[in-house]
Amino acid sequence: MDLLALADFNLVARHGGFGKAARAAGRPKATLSRRVAELEASLDLRLFERGARALKLTEEGRALFERAGRLLSELEETAAAIASGGERPRGRLRISAPVLFSQTAMGKIAAGFALKYPEVRLEVTTEDRAVDMIEEGFDLVIRVNPDPDESLVGRAFLRDRLVVVASPHLARPAEGLATPTVMRSTADRKAWDVKTPTGRSTIAIEPVLVLSSLIMVRDAVRAGVGAARLPVSLVSHDLADGTLVHWGDLDRPDIALWTLYPSRRLLSARVSAFLDHLKQAFPMGTPDELAAYIGK
Repeated sequence: MDLLALADFNLVARHGGFGKAARAAGRPKATLSRRVAELEASLDLRLFERGARALKLTEEGRALFERAGRLLSELEETAAAIASGGERPRGRLRISAPVLFSQTAMGKIAAGFALKYPEVRLEVTTEDRAVDMIEEGFDLVIRVNPDPDESLVGRAFLRDRLVVVASPHLARPAEGLATPTVMRSTADRKAWDVKTPTGRSTIAIEPVLVLSSLIMVRDAVRAGVGAARLPVSLVSHDLADGTLVHWGDLDRPDIALWTLYPSRRLLSARVSAFLDHLKQAFPMGTPDELAAYIGK
């Protein structure tokens, strides 16, 4: 396969048309069109559907674009590393991270990484949705309890657990009586099953306030509005100084934060460097390590 033709195809696919690609690269549109046509002929595949006004990747073209872009990037990085005399992390690193982790820890983590690797242009996007890494151009994503995905590989680097907490001024009701609660979603259960040192119990709940951010939920619980279930890392300082009291651990599996990246490719130096940076930040992967990043 002609790598130059493959690079031209990748250029056209990335810009969404021959004209835009030609203007971006400062090359003749006819040359790009010819090179892509030659690539299609050599593969015996149609890579683009050519409409009167639009150019759209075929299914085969999209599959090739997803893989070729990563491979070409690896080749460029390898060549740059050889030319500079070492595999030094450089270039753009795009990461998608969940909202709460970003608000509580990612700022400090990203700053430390930027100071350590000044030749890497780190970009962090904060959102809880499961982004499409290939389609949206991310090098690495951090997800909470991700569903299995055959196209991605990774590992859990941090674990947390949910606890039920309340202001010390809020009396815990007797078994069966409803507790005023602060919720993140109205879809939450009607009762919470909790574990305590003395056994298990059920807390009946009556939502009195619904807030979209767990930090907002914590602040409302501090004010005494009601009880809430929150990650222990977020309330660790409050429990230690008595601002909040612990009613029990939620009876469900721990929360796991994973780093994920596309399979079928070698990790770039910048992704490997960020994974090592996270490992240094959370060597044991415990809630206490995350709590150290969270200020009072």
